[in-house]
Amino acid sequence: MGFRVVIPSRYGSSRLPGKPLRDIAGKPLIQHVFECAMRSDAEQVIVATDDQRIADVATGFGAEVCMTSPDHPSGTDRLAEVTTKLGCADGEVIVNLQGDEPLMPPEVINQVATNLLQRPDAAMATVCKRIKTTRMLFDPHVCKVVFDKNGYALYFSRAAIPWDRERFPLDEPLPEFYTHYAHIGLYAYHCGFLKDFVTWPVCHLEETESLEQLRALYNGRKIHVEEAKAVPGPGVDTENDLKEVAAILAGVHQE
Repeated sequence: MGFRVVIPSRYGSSRLPGKPLRDIAGKPLIQHVFECAMRSDAEQVIVATDDQRIADVATGFGAEVCMTSPDHPSGTDRLAEVTTKLGCADGEVIVNLQGDEPLMPPEVINQVATNLLQRPDAAMATVCKRIKTTRMLFDPHVCKVVFDKNGYALYFSRAAIPWDRERFPLDEPLPEFYTHYAHIGLYAYHCGFLKDFVTWPVCHLEETESLEQLRALYNGRKIHVEEAKAVPGPGVDTENDLKEVAAILAGVHQE
């Protein structure tokens, strides 16, 4: 079985208004994300939005667009609406590629989809990367993840997990024998799971940590986690991020 990629994209952003349409190296941000997805093995790539401006631009560069409700509280809810409109079977796999990730390696998109396709007992699959500095480990904006010997998530947290009570705090960098992982916000879902997920109320763990994936664990569903085969470049949340990504892409084009 193959997989599809859906790119949720909304115009409103408190830190960077109109983010999907902001220019980076001569193209709107959403086009860079779309082109990343198109370089993967996905059978179909869809931009999901509630904004006609985004829809018009995406259609203009050749993307397939699915218009969705403006009332969704999250990109996952938007994704679930798309799968319903597409008539996806429960066993089909959908990858949620955030609309502000223009430097997501295509091989990592393939990785999360393949991992989920190979694990029918999992509801979701995602990826992570090694944490190498204490600054990153103790940063509450960085989501940490711990998983079992079979690669299934035990917990996600904004706190430093696991906690070494004998050695913390430490100076940078972290010793090599420390194995801490930062979660990368790329997900693959079984479509049947998505239908259930959006009907569940927000649980106290999710509300406390502000991490949506904890709703799945709280309801007893498995999330497969694997270290990413390639580390994604930075996402775009601020003006500084925009400049950083533009510089990276300019360097790529010059090579």
